[in-house]
Amino acid sequence: MQRWQLEPDGQAFKTHSSLLMPVRYKGLPAMLKIAREQEEKFGGLLMCWWQGEGAAKVLAWHDAGILLERAMGNLSLVQMARTGQDEQATEILCRVIARLHTPREAPYPELIHLHQWFDALWPAALAHGGMLRLSASVAAELLTTPREQRVLHGDIHHDNVLDFAERGWLAIDPKRLYGERGFDYANIFCNPNYGVATDPDIFHRRVEQICSLSGLARYRLLQWILAWAGLSAAWFLEDGDAADIDFRVAELAARALGIRLPQGDPAFILYEV
Repeated sequence: MQRWQLEPDGQAFKTHSSLLMPVRYKGLPAMLKIAREQEEKFGGLLMCWWQGEGAAKVLAWHDAGILLERAMGNLSLVQMARTGQDEQATEILCRVIARLHTPREAPYPELIHLHQWFDALWPAALAHGGMLRLSASVAAELLTTPREQRVLHGDIHHDNVLDFAERGWLAIDPKRLYGERGFDYANIFCNPNYGVATDPDIFHRRVEQICSLSGLARYRLLQWILAWAGLSAAWFLEDGDAADIDFRVAELAARALGIRLPQGDPAFILYEV
């Protein structure tokens, strides 16, 4: 607050990884974010690299602290998806991803390769088998045959793309990854909640819509969805939490790929609902 001469403009709050506070900076609304984890701190480097193109503009940055323009719009992608406007929300997410993937001339910041990002999936597949084993097999195939590699956001979902009013829809909270661009689009599918993400009609409509908007091959996108859902499930299981959405999305992707899943096989009980 002292470094950037900020004025409080709301109640401070915290997430699992950051401390945040609405402030005024040179008279304008801003959001002060202090990273509590190293991963969040490095994400700030990528926000600086994007320079406000597709992502919130960085007003100041120092060590674990980052000052961002504040989202002042009234719309929410989560609310849109939950109230019958999922198609519009998906289009917004795709257009933001496309902006983030636009090549820049500036040297890359420090990034994490997708090979490293998937590290949690391999031991989880060995420990639990079933759908995680299938996801790991598909992920290994994708990671050894990379296409169209880009700087990735790494955590694109409905709460990480906000309404910045006249500036449009912009991303926040990246994971600063590098790899095939299909990964960012696959992240959309496990969100924003169980009812939307696991609805078969919505799932298949999203696949067709995203392929149309992104130019991704349908088969390749489905593979990334299956791989990503498995990785997300592995993280939930690692924390002792349920992963119902992730396993159901993985099942939808596997069936869309034409993979026959054994019925009643104990190895697949993990994902059954």
